[in-house]
Amino acid sequence: MITEMDALTAPGIHFLDARGPEGMRIYAVGDVHGRLDLLAAMYRRIAAEIRQARPADWRVIHLGDYVDRGPDSRGVIDFLIEVRKRDPRHLMLAGNHDIGFLDFLDTPDADGLFMRYGGIQTAQSYGVALNEGGGAWFGRSEAALRQGHAALVEAVPKSHIEFLQSLPFSLTFGDFFFCHAGIRPGIALESQSSQDLIWIRDVFHNHSGLHPKIVVHGHTPVPEAEVMVNRVNIDTLAYQTGNLSALVVDGADKRILVVSGERA
Repeated sequence: MITEMDALTAPGIHFLDARGPEGMRIYAVGDVHGRLDLLAAMYRRIAAEIRQARPADWRVIHLGDYVDRGPDSRGVIDFLIEVRKRDPRHLMLAGNHDIGFLDFLDTPDADGLFMRYGGIQTAQSYGVALNEGGGAWFGRSEAALRQGHAALVEAVPKSHIEFLQSLPFSLTFGDFFFCHAGIRPGIALESQSSQDLIWIRDVFHNHSGLHPKIVVHGHTPVPEAEVMVNRVNIDTLAYQTGNLSALVVDGADKRILVVSGERA
């Protein structure tokens, strides 16, 4: 539901007026978090629509958070590497959990994002049981954490590291700006910090004015896709709810696409 109609007179783009590039259909997909089943289902839906509509051009844009919490982070990364290799019109952005995974692989931290918020499941998808060997947060020794970390470093393919390291923090097409978490209001889009692009919440969510472009993001779970005058949030907590959402933009037409599977 569109709210904050007082923003109509502010400078910037209003959602109702926003358009994608001429002749290009865009699918922006929300946070996957290890739900390979939902990701595959979303791709089947997108492929069927593209076959039927035959747009002149198209892009599939992922907003980050491919790993953690869900059961198959490894499978998700394998899937995305393959589709990007097959067609470069599949585009992937970095999320805070993806960067947190890289950070943990570089330096293990028992109290960091990875260990506290779903990295245990990520490690399990690579065949490593960090919860059995792991870290002060679990009341285990630092030596056990280092052991688990070493096993995970050994288990993660180089191609996965290179994939995660390659992810940009934002993209723009037409009247839309895509990122994982949001932007800092009042800062030019090209000057946004990578930290804000993958972490920001309240100051962005609470901003009622329009932005230079419609910001399409995830990062903060909502029960269903949230369409505001200045932004669209498509993180519908896929790993738990079984609902993976996408924003579809085709010229002036905009809609939400949802695929559903089993709840966690």
